[in-house]
Amino acid sequence: MKKILVPTDFSNEAENALKVAAQLARKYDSEIYLMNLLELPYDTASSDAGIKRGNEPLPESLLFMRLAHQRFQKLLNQDFLKGIKVTDTVEFREPFQGIIDGVKKYDADLIVMGSAGASGMQEFFVGSNTEKVVRNADVPVLVIKDEVPIFEVKDFVFASDFEKKGKETFKKALKVAERLGAKLHLLYINTSSKFRTSNEINKKIAEFIQDIPNDNYTTTVYNDHSIKEGILNYTKNIDAELMGIATNGRKGLAHLLNGSISEDLVNHAKKPVLTFRLPKSK
Repeated sequence: MKKILVPTDFSNEAENALKVAAQLARKYDSEIYLMNLLELPYDTASSDAGIKRGNEPLPESLLFMRLAHQRFQKLLNQDFLKGIKVTDTVEFREPFQGIIDGVKKYDADLIVMGSAGASGMQEFFVGSNTEKVVRNADVPVLVIKDEVPIFEVKDFVFASDFEKKGKETFKKALKVAERLGAKLHLLYINTSSKFRTSNEINKKIAEFIQDIPNDNYTTTVYNDHSIKEGILNYTKNIDAELMGIATNGRKGLAHLLNGSISEDLVNHAKKPVLTFRLPKSK
């Protein structure tokens, strides 16, 4: 967690995310890269001198840039950022792609971003930039909704299907738990639609963890109506401060048909959610 990328639209949710990023940066001596991404009409083009149409600067782009820098200045003067190295930037990019490219540009190893969530038809048709980032980012994404005055994690719930492809992701989650000083709760949700017997689940878990020391994690099988509900309910039951899950990065029709538990969780969870991208299939 040495370089933390924080996208902002200056909303309350974005500021909640920045406050958590600041706590992490202070604790782990990290740098924060604060990005504001603005979308402009398609006939604009960027240059070193700014945004132009032909040889003339676009007045609206200059206004947006000036307003963004003013808001940055106000934000950077907040007490919670004092003593932390923050690099701020304004870019005229489509937000999702700008964030993904920003990870490579700044060599970030964590994205912390806010989300207002979505529901109903808006969630189905529109989605959000947060969902797109969760689905596609190659680094972990920490999603924050409500303000977290003290981001201290004692219990970290990490849901898994115990498939072989998720093993490396679980190891990453273990390292995060260790850095945070948290106990990790490795969780399997058993549902009626994908029911497994105790023998089947126990065998699968044993194979999954056979070469991983278990001094800092527990394994739990929890029954519920859906995987999302199971994760939320179990997290509530043990009063965990953080929940995590791997995302498979499906795109297009496959994503539409299969959905994404990680995105569903990000949309509906009130507590912080940490997502990890599963390794790409070879």
